[in-house]
Amino acid sequence: MNTPAQQAGARQATRFLLLYALAWAGSAIAYVPFLTVLLPLRVTDMAGSADVRVLGYLTFGGAIFASVANIAFGWLSDRTGNRRIWVATGLVGTIALLLAVQLAESAIMLLGLLLVWQVFLNMMMGPLSAWAGDCVPDSQKGVLGGLMAFAPAAGAVTSALITMPGLAGPDGRLWLVAGIVAACVLPVLIAGRPKPFPELMSDTLGGPAEAVDSTKPVKRMWAARLAVQISEAALFAYLLYWFRSIDEGMTDADIARTFAFVLAAAVPLALLSGRWADRAGRPIMPLAISALMATVGLMFMSLAQGLLFALAGYILFGLATTVFLSLHSSQTLRVLPRARHRGRDLGIFNLTNTVPSLIVPWLTIAVVPAFGYPVLMAILAGLTLVASLLLASTSRALRR
Repeated sequence: MNTPAQQAGARQATRFLLLYALAWAGSAIAYVPFLTVLLPLRVTDMAGSADVRVLGYLTFGGAIFASVANIAFGWLSDRTGNRRIWVATGLVGTIALLLAVQLAESAIMLLGLLLVWQVFLNMMMGPLSAWAGDCVPDSQKGVLGGLMAFAPAAGAVTSALITMPGLAGPDGRLWLVAGIVAACVLPVLIAGRPKPFPELMSDTLGGPAEAVDSTKPVKRMWAARLAVQISEAALFAYLLYWFRSIDEGMTDADIARTFAFVLAAAVPLALLSGRWADRAGRPIMPLAISALMATVGLMFMSLAQGLLFALAGYILFGLATTVFLSLHSSQTLRVLPRARHRGRDLGIFNLTNTVPSLIVPWLTIAVVPAFGYPVLMAILAGLTLVASLLLASTSRALRR
């Protein structure tokens, strides 16, 4: 059984999908260069030898504020019925606070600015993610997910661009990021005129999911994403250390190039996978397959004795998880049962992005000193395998 929109073959305008994907990439550009490059450099200049401890406090506090703000502003955009105004206000605040970082003269001031910046960033991102659920029909959610794969690549490319020698100083880099973010997000706010889909605003979950308890797919999707995000966060934080445990000659530049290659190569894979999912009517299956491929990659990494085998395992893992996270973001919109709580519920899903940063350090401390990185990789492989099994069962349930 299909929704009325699907029966009529209704489709959202490609122009809006492209503008939305550009805005989503802009949201990634708003935080990736800042959190991974600009903020750590600012903290080092300010705190000196205490930079690791200060950055830890900033990261922890930022994760808490981001989690709460994403849920709160998703809920507020549900209540007001206007996503655009919240995205616009969040954009203005995000840019203003980003530029204000150059005024911080102490770690306390920097912490305060970072926390307020996280509030505005999630004021923009929470309603923006829910906006797609309001106006992109299920028949295009795979393509939407593929387009969203450009976001992490855009963040990485921007990080590389703004740190080019001689391009700009520390304060100039903040202005560059602010300008790029505005250029990406403003077009959808000004010119984005999506076709309305009243069916998507219904509080009754349509399609095959009516045959199952509507909360089960949501819980499985949430748990699967959390499992994959823990694995991804662990690799993101400790990748250089792991590679150097395999080959001491591995440099941070080598890691950066490998990471950039993975993000770039994942974009066409995500687009193809999403398009196949739309045409085949199997929206969850690419997620299950991607999680399984991540498991294989992690097992390669666990068993790796040389650099080539280790690189092959990481590239497979990186490609699989990038495709997974992009498609999962769009397909989550399919299983949420209540349109009037869409923004709030997506905020709860966003916890899968922030909670891993609280789990991974303790997991790594408990495992690596006693058992080494191979055991950590095996544990992470177990998590992604659980995610694959959860999603495979969800896929079967939704097709009944």
